[in-house]
Amino acid sequence: MKALVKQKAEPGLWLTDVPEPAVGAGDVLIKVLRTGICGTDLHIRSWDGWARQSVNAPLTIGHEFVGEVVETGRDVAEIRAGDLVSGEGHLVCGKCRNCLAGRRHLCRATVGLGVGRDGAFAEYVALPAANVWVHRVPVDLDIAAVFDPFGNAVHTALSFPLVGEDVLITGAGPIGIMAAAVARHAGARNVMITDVSEQRLELARQVGVTLALDVGRSSIAEGQHQLGLREGFDVGLEMSGRPEALRDMIGNMTHGGRIAVLGLPSQEFPVDWSRIVTSMITIKGIYGREMFETWYAMSVLLEGGLDLAPVITGRYPYQEFDAAFADAAGGQGGKVILDWAA
Repeated sequence: MKALVKQKAEPGLWLTDVPEPAVGAGDVLIKVLRTGICGTDLHIRSWDGWARQSVNAPLTIGHEFVGEVVETGRDVAEIRAGDLVSGEGHLVCGKCRNCLAGRRHLCRATVGLGVGRDGAFAEYVALPAANVWVHRVPVDLDIAAVFDPFGNAVHTALSFPLVGEDVLITGAGPIGIMAAAVARHAGARNVMITDVSEQRLELARQVGVTLALDVGRSSIAEGQHQLGLREGFDVGLEMSGRPEALRDMIGNMTHGGRIAVLGLPSQEFPVDWSRIVTSMITIKGIYGREMFETWYAMSVLLEGGLDLAPVITGRYPYQEFDAAFADAAGGQGGKVILDWAA
C-alpha cells in the first residue's frame, strides 16, 4: 500500500510502498479516506529536536483520520465492516492505576499513533478496537478526519463551566478556533481570541467569537476594555504555547479565574506565581482527550448544530502532500486535509 513515511532520520517525508498492517484478534483494519495534518506531523517532517528524540525512522506518520472498516479481528464484536470510524491516537497500557480506574487519558505509558507506532497517513491503518470511534450519525468526512484535534479543543474548552462566563483564548490556530466555537456553543457570554495572523482571526470571526484581537496591535487589557469587562476574564484557554500569551492571560484573569493550558511551550519560562496565588487562579494542563467522554461530547455538539466548516481551509489529494504540508506550515490558515480516496 501507499504510505507517507519518515524514511530517513533527516528533514522530509517520502511517499512509498509499505506492507499492509497485520490485524490481530482485537484489532480493526480501516481503509483510510481522509487525514488531517497536525503540528506533530510538521515537527516530524522538519526533523526538529523534539522529533529526533521522539521518532524512530522509518515510520508511517499521521494520527488524524477517518476511514471505513474493512476487516475486524476475531475478538471484535461491536464494530463491523462498512462502519465509518475515526481513531483515538493515544494507545494506552490498560494496566496502570489510571487505566484500571477508567482514566485512560492519564496513562503514563501512552504510545502515540504516528509517533511511537505506524500511523494513518496510508491507504490502510490497523488499530485496537478500543481505540476506534464509530460515527453513528452522519458527519462530514473532513470534520470526521479532524476528530482528534477537535477533541483537544473540546477537552480544553469544557474543562470548566462556561455558561455566562467571559472566555479568553490565546492562539487562533485550528484548535484555538475550534475551542472558540465550542465555547460560544456552550453558552459563554463573551469569547475573545488573540493572535497575530489576520487570516486566522478572520476564521475565528466566522465561528462567532465576540472579539478577535490582533495582539501585535492591541493588548489583552485593551480587548478587555472593549468588551466592557471590569474584573477580568473568568476562563482562559491557552492554545499558543507562547510565554507572553500565558503571562498576559494570567494578568487579565478575574480573582478565582480558571485557566486550561493546551499550548506546548518549546522551553521553560517564568510566570508571576505571586499573581496566581493571590488571585487564587486555577491552572490545569490538558493533553489529548478524555477517552471516550470527550468523543461523546464531540458527536453531540455536532448533532446540536456546531459548525466547524470554516476551520477546514485546505484540501489536497495525498499525492500532493508536499503542497499540503507547505500550506499547513504557513501558519495562516486552518486545518489541511489529505484525501486518500482519490
